[in-house]
Amino acid sequence: MQNSFTEENYLKIIHSLSGRDGQEVSTNALAESTATRAASVTDMLRKLAEKGLIHYKKYQGVRLTDEGERVAIKVIRKHRLWEVFLVEKLGFGWDEVHDIAEELEHIPSEILVEKLDTFLGHPRFDPHGDPIPDSKGNLTEPDYRILADVHCGEKVLMMGVLDHAPAFLQHLDKTGITLGSVLEVLEVNEYDKSSSVQINDGQTLFISLDVSKNLLVQRV
Repeated sequence: MQNSFTEENYLKIIHSLSGRDGQEVSTNALAESTATRAASVTDMLRKLAEKGLIHYKKYQGVRLTDEGERVAIKVIRKHRLWEVFLVEKLGFGWDEVHDIAEELEHIPSEILVEKLDTFLGHPRFDPHGDPIPDSKGNLTEPDYRILADVHCGEKVLMMGVLDHAPAFLQHLDKTGITLGSVLEVLEVNEYDKSSSVQINDGQTLFISLDVSKNLLVQRV
């Protein structure tokens, strides 16, 4: 049975909110993430439960069934592959592709997505550094840290972002922080936790805590 765009989006959001441990997601958290009234969220959850895609009981948390997980991962795979295509082949900026990929991810053709994957050379990460599930649905989340947790004097590689908002990505473009940048934390301000960071052993920038909390890094 084909799932609707809205149903697929709910499954993807539940997957994201549940994290690596598959913890239960509250109705309120879903309402906030979807900008939808709690009553409407409840109606959708009933439909998903009837299809066997989620485990749901009223006033309790929600989690994906094995089938719900499979569908969510498939949508995530398509979304991230389309983002790679839009950036690498059509020249879009990484701040421009999310909404377009949101539409393309619902194309049901399995043949199309596998040919797309082959055409792109089987990429492992999307333009924001997020891992792309393979054709069997395996998704390995890298063990990254956030820059805000990096100690002074430590050098790290910028591997991804938590915030995909265009305004945030455009801000990074202006500062020159891109995927693969080598960042060294020189100083952390005790008052507001802003930090002085050197990029690629060259330019030094002052960045806010909000920025450093949204940069995913790993040790060089």
